[in-house]
This record gives sequence, C-alpha cells and structure tokens, in this order.
Amino acid sequence: MDATQDPVEQQTPRLVPQDILVVEDDFIIALDLEDMLRGLGVGSVRVAVSVPQALEMIATAAPEFGLIDVNLGNDKSFTVAERLMELGVPFVFTTGYGDKYAFPAGFSDAQIVSKPYTIEALRAAILP
Repeated sequence: MDATQDPVEQQTPRLVPQDILVVEDDFIIALDLEDMLRGLGVGSVRVAVSVPQALEMIATAAPEFGLIDVNLGNDKSFTVAERLMELGVPFVFTTGYGDKYAFPAGFSDAQIVSKPYTIEALRAAILP
C-alpha cells in the first residue's frame, strides 16, 4: 500500500458522473471539453449553448453534474446554476475571465474551473 494514500480512498472507488450537462456557447470549446470528459469515463455529455436550452435539458432529465460557463454571449448562466442547486445537482462554473467578484452573493463560494481546460482540473472538479 502506498503510504501517501488514505486506506479508505483505496477501498472506495471514485465514481465518474455518467451524465454531465455542459453549458458552453463556443462550439470548439464544447467539443474539446466533451472529448476530455469522455476520456475521464463520462458516458453522456449533453451540451447546451444558451440558458433556455440548458433549462429545457434539465427539465427533460436532470444531469448528474453540471459544467456551466458563466458568460454565454450577452447572457449569464446563474439561472442554470440556481436550478441545479434546487435539484441538488453538483456543478462547477467555468470561465476564461476569473472574475469571481462578478458572481452573485449566493455563488461566492462556488467552485470555478478556468479556461483553457486541463484534464487534471476537470478530474478534480467532477471527482470530489
């Protein structure tokens, strides 16, 4: 046994969410993100390019996890995050700006994954 690993961690497998909702309005970024998530073992990656589309997808079937880009063109995605919170679905915000000061008070402690994405950052975000 590796002395640096917790024995409980070795016995308890970390389960990868099998249905992730990605809210991202840049097609190339969304495709790249989908490839990385599938590489981590995610089964289904659903991509929404707008707040209304994301809310519709959530209403159809709540995901196991959400990756939510804060800035969607001229819109912000906080409504999507609020809906996921209501449903008890874990999520992280993604942004290329790092402007945590612009987050509403209810999201001041939200986890943020910065762009450009790395496989390590995504793994840490979806595997708590």
